[in-house]
Amino acid sequence: MQSFPFYLQLGFEHISNLAGFDHILFLVALCAVYEIRQWRNIFILVTAFTVGHSITLALSSFRAITIPSSIIEFLIPTTILLTALHNVMGRHSVEGSAQMGKNYAMALFFGFIHGMGFSNYFRALLMDDSLILLPLLGFNLGIEIGQLLVVAVIVGIAFLFLNIAGVKHREWNVFVSGAAAGMSLILIAENRFW
Repeated sequence: MQSFPFYLQLGFEHISNLAGFDHILFLVALCAVYEIRQWRNIFILVTAFTVGHSITLALSSFRAITIPSSIIEFLIPTTILLTALHNVMGRHSVEGSAQMGKNYAMALFFGFIHGMGFSNYFRALLMDDSLILLPLLGFNLGIEIGQLLVVAVIVGIAFLFLNIAGVKHREWNVFVSGAAAGMSLILIAENRFW
């Protein structure tokens, strides 16, 4: 069996690998509507997303749930599209509101879908199904560390455009969400399962 640091590194590399950019694109869409002053909201959103994908990654790894990968590969860009549309058409407010609770629930639910996407990759890495807990923990922690770094870069870029370049927040949100929606439509068309 490989060591904990091995799976930690694999989880981190899985997120930071640009070949699997759909996960990064989801994080971009998830963060597009928020400003740096709302960092707590962003952190909770990403954590809710992590909890969701950790649960389904574990359930899928233990073979408690199984959904064909063709359906999951279609649903992942669908979550990006829905998040981008929500950014542009939904109501958004600052900390402590009922709307933020709905956003957290959405991130958790979409995390369930993304976790099933991770499961195929993770299952392929396992040498021994009986020793799954330590690899699962390492892989999930690696993913979370990678996500937080990606989010830090996204929020940093947003800060530069909003606070240094003077781009209006609404224009930033529409531009980033629109780009994410456009890319997700291409992925949806490429991954339709019917």
